[in-house]
Amino acid sequence: MRSDVDIAQEASLAPITEVAAKLGLEEADLELFGRHKAKVRLDALRHREPRRGRLVLVTGTSPTPAGEGKTTVAVGLADALSLRDKRVALCLREPSLGPVFGIKGGAAGGGYSQVSAMLDNHLQQGDPLDLDPRRVTWKRAVDMNDRALRRTVIGLGGPGSGVPREDGFLITAASEVMAIFCLAADPEDLEERLGRIIVGYTRDRSPVRARELEASGAMTLLLADALSPNLVQTLEGTPAFIHGGPFANIAHGCNSLIATRVGIQLGDVVVTEAGFGADLGAEKFFDIKCRVGDLEPEVAVVVATIRSLKMHGGVPKTELEGENVEAVRGGIPNLEKHIDIVRRFGVPPIVALNRFHSDTESELAAVERACAELGVTVARSEGHARGGKGTLDLADAVLVALEEGEGNFAPLYPEEMPLVQKIETVAREVYGAEGVDFQSPARKSIEQLESIGLGELPVCIAKTQYSLSDDPALLGRPEGFRITVRNVTPSAGAGFVVALTGDVLTMPGLPKRPAAAGMSVDSDGRVVGLF
Repeated sequence: MRSDVDIAQEASLAPITEVAAKLGLEEADLELFGRHKAKVRLDALRHREPRRGRLVLVTGTSPTPAGEGKTTVAVGLADALSLRDKRVALCLREPSLGPVFGIKGGAAGGGYSQVSAMLDNHLQQGDPLDLDPRRVTWKRAVDMNDRALRRTVIGLGGPGSGVPREDGFLITAASEVMAIFCLAADPEDLEERLGRIIVGYTRDRSPVRARELEASGAMTLLLADALSPNLVQTLEGTPAFIHGGPFANIAHGCNSLIATRVGIQLGDVVVTEAGFGADLGAEKFFDIKCRVGDLEPEVAVVVATIRSLKMHGGVPKTELEGENVEAVRGGIPNLEKHIDIVRRFGVPPIVALNRFHSDTESELAAVERACAELGVTVARSEGHARGGKGTLDLADAVLVALEEGEGNFAPLYPEEMPLVQKIETVAREVYGAEGVDFQSPARKSIEQLESIGLGELPVCIAKTQYSLSDDPALLGRPEGFRITVRNVTPSAGAGFVVALTGDVLTMPGLPKRPAAAGMSVDSDGRVVGLF
């Protein structure tokens, strides 16, 4: 049996100019990187008549080690819509080095160390802004899971080596620069947002921003070329924009706004994906990205698998192969909650049953009956095995929903709502929590953020992806729980504040045996262990 990588290597890719032509782009609109990759020039779109493509979000149930396959479904859906003679643009995030080599088996952005270096040089040169070294909030970033870098001490070695202070790293996908990169509308907006970054506070608690360090221009310079969206293709030749890569558990979890807008301008239908379940990626897509970008999603595909529903129904990963209809029924409340989350934003949901070889007809039928009782359309998806042809039923369901036009999208809360109430609204209405407990540092931070004019920003809640609660062990649809917020930090340039819940960390560690341990290149030059 051929592996996924064998199939990928044997696929006949079209020249990227032919792929671009499917979206009405000419070679002059592209910056080519070989035959199969290109960047779309931003100036190529400014005078082009927009098509106003219809926006479809792919989200899912709470993830489990069994896998849900949102990206597989998103790719299959885009290919199937193309088979239905639609001009399709697929918009996805870039994979990040840390998860690929850690658990999942370089994101765009960067620029983070630039502002860190300028900040520490500012302290070394006399600190004319009166920046308090004890209140520096800006951390360095590295695109790899490295728990040893969570807390560090820098500037040791005497006066010539800088000002000694505590510091730390976070993973690039959680950095504010990544969020800014993915939410910027154009180069001018990028520079303005970078300038708003808060790097720390003075001794009288006034914020110090990147523009005061004169760092925003250099950061924009580093990111300017990256801002043009990357154009590649699926194995079936559907145009795909893979651009930007924030995580959804500790960041806002969506590809770049620019790529999505390009897809909307050029395509009939845009298929995009938000990370993890609807409680994380979809909520942030709706409340942050759509609010910032004035986007109007019309359909949301909620991906579920029999395997993951069994795990939410109490079955361990080692016992997923045998038929267990009762366990499937036990996991359906998790799916039901994610359907409910999507509906709270006024977006019609469609359930995609991502089919695995071990699924039985009885198990699939149990989910279909439950969806019928909930009044939600369900379609089986076999994109992994059959590509676009295996996802035609889902594509047809999406097209029917777009034609009916029953959506009435709106964010969950108004901007003027206080930060505490925003966090409580998400916790209660999205997660299903009874309430929120704010630890003392969180309350002090919220008071500080509101005092400097950040109270009307949306909230980006950093939470475990494995549970609707902030406890990764609570699977299914837990009840009677409360969310604990231990701190709230500003992402002033990105335009939101981050609420840290439970034990979630912005610098993950590697597992006992990282995925990287099984990766190599064989004697024929083929990659082994990456897929």
